[in-house]
Amino acid sequence: MVLKVTDSPFSQEQVELLNRLLPTLSEVQKVWLSGYLAALYNAETPMAAGGGAASAANGPVISKEVTVLFGSQSGNSQNLAKKLSGKLQEQGFNVTFSSMSDFKTNALKKVQNLLIVVSTHGDGEPPDNTISFHEFLHSKRAPQLEGLRFSVLALGDTSYEFFCQTGKDFDKRLEELGGKRLAPRVDCDVDYDESASEWMNHVLASLRESSATQVAAASASVGGAAIGTGTQTEYSRSNPFQAIVLENLNLNGRGSDKETRHLEISLEGSNLHYEPGDCLGIIAKNHPRFVRELIDAMGWKPEELVRINKNGEERPLEEALSSHYEITLLTKPLLEQVAKLSSENRLQELLAEGREQELRDYVRNRDLLDLARDYSLNGLSAKEFVSILRKLPPRLYSISSSLKSYPDEVHLTIRKVQYEAHGRERYGVCSSYIADRLEAGDTLPVFVQHNPNFKLPANPDIPLIMIGPGTGVAPFRAFLGEREELGAKGKTWLFYGDQHFSTDFLYQLDWQRWLKEGVLTRMDVAFSRDTSEKVYVQHRMLEKSKELYQWLQDGAHVYVCGDEKKMAHDVHAALVTILQQEGELGSEEAALYLKRMQQEKRYQRDVY
Repeated sequence: MVLKVTDSPFSQEQVELLNRLLPTLSEVQKVWLSGYLAALYNAETPMAAGGGAASAANGPVISKEVTVLFGSQSGNSQNLAKKLSGKLQEQGFNVTFSSMSDFKTNALKKVQNLLIVVSTHGDGEPPDNTISFHEFLHSKRAPQLEGLRFSVLALGDTSYEFFCQTGKDFDKRLEELGGKRLAPRVDCDVDYDESASEWMNHVLASLRESSATQVAAASASVGGAAIGTGTQTEYSRSNPFQAIVLENLNLNGRGSDKETRHLEISLEGSNLHYEPGDCLGIIAKNHPRFVRELIDAMGWKPEELVRINKNGEERPLEEALSSHYEITLLTKPLLEQVAKLSSENRLQELLAEGREQELRDYVRNRDLLDLARDYSLNGLSAKEFVSILRKLPPRLYSISSSLKSYPDEVHLTIRKVQYEAHGRERYGVCSSYIADRLEAGDTLPVFVQHNPNFKLPANPDIPLIMIGPGTGVAPFRAFLGEREELGAKGKTWLFYGDQHFSTDFLYQLDWQRWLKEGVLTRMDVAFSRDTSEKVYVQHRMLEKSKELYQWLQDGAHVYVCGDEKKMAHDVHAALVTILQQEGELGSEEAALYLKRMQQEKRYQRDVY
């Protein structure tokens, strides 16, 4: 690429300087510069020779400043927000990119274009790094925003009752404060790629339309620093890497009620990189026996061709149900769609107003095979039926290895889900696939899901308190492996629990070695079925309340990983109790202490 002065918005000296700089730029920087220059050369209003943008001849100047805020628990919203920021930069917009927890609320009044990408956590709750901004916006301190233009992309899961609730909250509140929508809110299910892309295109079109006569230098900031797209690997959620399985071992001892697989996967040749705290996404397949039973129950032909995407691509029905569609989960939106295809009155009655609890009870632990049998769906068109199914979402698992310890490898810790409900055996889609049908030497479609909200502190001398019962201990194996390789001096304390010491002590030899070598300073365990009264990690924390409080006072970072519905709440309550007892704080003061820790990224959770 060589720049010429002819018809250029730059002076002779500026062009010569740019041409001298070009050989020093990376390929990513050259792509960015090409997009920026294209915007300048094609602009209706040319730039002056000195580099300053000329004002539009008519009408008010439309701001090309765009603020992109994200609220994310697992990293999906942040990754989409970053992608959006890159697209905006390419279009010549000045982008401020920030998590909601880092955004200065007193700057909100000055924002003219606001784009929010946010997920919903648990039962309609905002993610941890969204709580403070969510509370501010819904408080009396929130300013009137008559000059604001905004749009919201909401991520959620239709299997939860309060689908995309946080995004709905923001959308409604911004309108109440006087904001005007750039584009309607879009609510995304777990297969969000197409919906998110359409929303981005709509937003970009609205911004381009309103600022068509404006040209500005494309720049971006993250907390005042420039944001770059970085080197992007070609493998992603939509284009997974076919990784070779190196090991697939059962970590539980003989006689255990559980089966936990330790999976070692080769990333050689992928250019995939990860850090402790990140997740690996797996594109799994539905159980073949379940797929055949569903086809039989519906009276379909397994070889019939059906569409698998909006582009019209077709696959045999059996393959489509195995690899492309979610068939093990019932949701209210799905039942509403099925009711439109079926003449079954009982299904309409189940969806009627006033029977919400009955509906919730029915969809719990049931799947499409139950629905087909219970409501006589045999005979419905396969093509029509698959058109209402959502895509089979990838399963995300916390990575349990450090790339520094295991170059070109990634390790996972996956517990097999299998149980009986409503007279039939049930299987976890991905966990049963890995436990029952995946062997060393097989390939597995994977991608790295970065999670910037669950990261080690930059300073290796900072103490760590890690709380991870069961498979929740996975990322802490990665944390300690990383600290071992770095030669970190900071103290570390692990709380671990499961059912039985003799059969369920995952990675026992690793912890013992790290304790002996000083990588792990101390460890407390709780095996709930080995004592007359059940003891869990939160009980061990309370037993060591004085020491734990001192670690907090010394600046320790607290990490919690595992079950969100009960364990995470119990651990949080234990921390509140410790602050009250040892710090002599009131309940509100203790809650504020933990909230401040979250804002400072000293209290991070990866819960599900």
